[in-house]
Amino acid sequence: MKNIITIIVRLTLSCLIAAFVIGLFFVLTSKAKKHNEHVNEEKVVYSLLGYKGDVRAPESLKLYALYRYVVSDPKGKSIGYLIPTGQGETAAFSFITLDLDGNLIEQKQVTVSAENAVDREGRDKAIQAALGSGKDITYADKTIIVTENGSRIAYLVTGKFPGFKTFISAMMALKPDFGVRGLAILEHEEDPGLGAEIEKDYFKNQFIGKSFDSLKGLDVVKEPIPEEYLKALESRLQKEEAAQIREKFKDHAIYALTGATISSRSVTNGVKGTVKKFAYRLNILDKVLKDQKIAVPF
Repeated sequence: MKNIITIIVRLTLSCLIAAFVIGLFFVLTSKAKKHNEHVNEEKVVYSLLGYKGDVRAPESLKLYALYRYVVSDPKGKSIGYLIPTGQGETAAFSFITLDLDGNLIEQKQVTVSAENAVDREGRDKAIQAALGSGKDITYADKTIIVTENGSRIAYLVTGKFPGFKTFISAMMALKPDFGVRGLAILEHEEDPGLGAEIEKDYFKNQFIGKSFDSLKGLDVVKEPIPEEYLKALESRLQKEEAAQIREKFKDHAIYALTGATISSRSVTNGVKGTVKKFAYRLNILDKVLKDQKIAVPF
């Protein structure tokens, strides 16, 4: 009997130690994973803005993240935004809730540090605490507003849309007038050598320079890319010459990837839809901020 008890105790201790080690390993790897994801996102963001390699962003460049949520309560659904407010010593975060017609429902101050706001778990807890019980929040997406010397120069918008196989995730850099400044494909499972070419410069760079108006009717054509345009897309020409050629094709349809028209059209329609929805939502948010005289740093 004594031996049985000893075995049980030892097994219990072994399980506890193993659970502790596994738990600790999970926590450490989880933190490392989040850190790596944040670093990779920063690289994509700055690259889309033109800051890569030896080209460094100026100190006057500021990035402000807006987090969009769907808010549910017994009365129905509404849209919420966690936004930075004030500047300097008055810098803080507020959660603004709008009804589906774009009217302000309420504004709540959220107690969260800039560091914790980046982490979804900490951010969600802070927002939930500010809203109180009876309301549930579901994270939707994040937008980054970029300013230089206090003026907006770009928006970084993420989109997720159906591809040939599964979903395609992308990030777009937009100009203040919602024209396309850059496109990065973040995740996809398109076929190698075919749809997977959506991440190549000669395809995704076709979107650069497309105005908001031209995006609305943007289509895909199954034609070979002209050689001069291909060289410009792949940065095989001097900057000035490439810019002239891109200007020539700025209102042209997107040239489809060979053997992957569905993937080409998926990205084209995904970019169109994402930008149109973003422009609509941001215009509503800006109007509320202006009408309610809510001070923001962007």
